[in-house]
Amino acid sequence: MQLKTIVITGPESTGKSTLAAQLADHFNTQWVPEYARTYIDQLDRPYCESDLLTIAKGQFDTERQMVLQAERPVFLDTSLEVIKIWSEKKYGRCHPWITEKLKTNPHDLYLLCQPDIPWQFDPQREHPNERKELFNLYRQELTEQNTNFVLISGLKEKRLSKALQYVEPYFHIPRFANHAQ
Repeated sequence: MQLKTIVITGPESTGKSTLAAQLADHFNTQWVPEYARTYIDQLDRPYCESDLLTIAKGQFDTERQMVLQAERPVFLDTSLEVIKIWSEKKYGRCHPWITEKLKTNPHDLYLLCQPDIPWQFDPQREHPNERKELFNLYRQELTEQNTNFVLISGLKEKRLSKALQYVEPYFHIPRFANHAQ
C-alpha cells in the first residue's frame, strides 16, 4: 500500500501551518513544514526568481524523505502548487521542473483553505489585500490538475472539525477477515 499524502494549501495567512500541525497531532503522524519559510529566513538578501526553483526542489525532497520514513499518512504544509502560483504571480512564469513535478506527483487529498480568517502580519507575506484573488488561482490550479480537493473554512475549531471530516477516511486501515479454516 502506498502511503497517503494530504496537502494543506491556499493563500497566505489562511491557517495552513496551524491546521497541518493540528491534524498531525490529532492523528499522531508527521507533517512537512513549508520549506520556503526556513529557506528565506536563512537568506542574507531578498529572494529572487531563481530561489523559487531551489525552494521547490527542497520542498519536493523534504516531502519524499518524510513519506519514506512515515508509517501513516503525512500532512504537507503546502506543496508545489504554492510555488507555481507564487512564481506566476510574481514573475509571470514558472520553471518547467515545477510544472512537470506537479503533473507527475499528485497527492491524495488537498485541503484548500479559504481566506475567511483574519490576516496576520508576517514579514514573508506579500499580499494582504489579494487573498481572494489568490484563492481563486489555487482553486483553478487544483481543478486544472484534476486533484481531489475540498474547501476548508471557518474559525478555529470549526476549521479543524471540517478538515477532520474529510481526512478521517485516509486513516482507516481495512481489516481483512481470516478465511483460513
